[in-house]
Amino acid sequence: MNQRELSEIKRRLNPDKRNPTMLRGCYITNAGQVISTFQKPVYHLPQEENEKYMAIFKRVLSGTLGQNLVAVDFDALQVMEGEEHRLLTALRDSGLKDDAAVDAVFQRVIGAIAAEHAHETQSVNEQQQAANYLILMLHDGYDVPYKNANDELDQEQSQNVFSYVLLGVCPVKQTKSALCYETADNDFHNRPEDWVVGMPEMGFLFPAFEERSANIYASLFYTKNSADPHEAFMQNVFGMEPIMPAEEQKETFQALLQETLEDECSLDVVQTVHDTVCTMIEERKADKTAAPLCLTKSDVKTMLETCGVSLERQNAFEEKYDQSFGSYAEIPAVNMVTPRQFQVETPSVSIRVDPAHSDLVQTRMIDGKCYIMVLADDNVKVNGVSVKIRG
Repeated sequence: MNQRELSEIKRRLNPDKRNPTMLRGCYITNAGQVISTFQKPVYHLPQEENEKYMAIFKRVLSGTLGQNLVAVDFDALQVMEGEEHRLLTALRDSGLKDDAAVDAVFQRVIGAIAAEHAHETQSVNEQQQAANYLILMLHDGYDVPYKNANDELDQEQSQNVFSYVLLGVCPVKQTKSALCYETADNDFHNRPEDWVVGMPEMGFLFPAFEERSANIYASLFYTKNSADPHEAFMQNVFGMEPIMPAEEQKETFQALLQETLEDECSLDVVQTVHDTVCTMIEERKADKTAAPLCLTKSDVKTMLETCGVSLERQNAFEEKYDQSFGSYAEIPAVNMVTPRQFQVETPSVSIRVDPAHSDLVQTRMIDGKCYIMVLADDNVKVNGVSVKIRG
């Protein structure tokens, strides 16, 4: 999915739309015990409740594509015979009215939550204070407006109906008792402990909305923490091995450059790769209809060749890339570099530079020693104090 497609579905959840049909929920303890389940037609919800629920589902469609929002692709066998895909399809096709499918998915999510907590070491007190969870599902049937040759939408005409399901897993945490101001009697009174629903930690959209129609071979997975692979959730809900998290992809890519280029891994090389990828990201972002930029090992090899890296080191990079990511793997460009940050560190000094001006950082040999140099103009501050740089 690209940014424009994502925004189009996200607008369905705005207060003035109110088109989603069915809402279902399952409230569980942190140990996985079901406290209650419910189903509500969305149009019966009071306005304030509706807005709170829609804010949760909008969060499931928020974040950076390739980091917080990760494409999950099903192969042909999974679509034809996979139990996980069958359940997701039953949710969508029934409009969340297939109780057996809804309960089965709830149980799979509950199992994933329990499995993740089983790996956490907690004291008895921490276990008692741990969050409960609210699992929410939303169904919607979107009459996709016709788009003419001028890329304008005609709301009166519809090409097809995009039927989809959103799911979000929200922590429910207990607040502490506190004094609270009551306007009725103009005084403060004790507010008892209560349970409050937070924003989702993970969730998904199924199926994906691509080229303004449903792609049943894909889903969009949401994670609040891009460093968490949510292994149990990926296995239980999608029947897949976890996708390497964004942070791990970045660390692995950086390690590849360092290990394979060896003494050719210079400041100039890393700087050129960083600047090239950042420029490509910005150019792609300008086109809202384009899919997020992904790069292959061949793309990176071309950058290394441009930097003058030897063929031997290029081949070493390719070989290590295959071992780490796979021969045909494409990595989201945002997981290769940090677009808004260029940082140079030594054991005692750290320099952060605007990526747009990373060329201000250079290396120089002076009296047989290598120095990292930063161009200093008339606007230099030290600890917030403007200073003059004298020759």
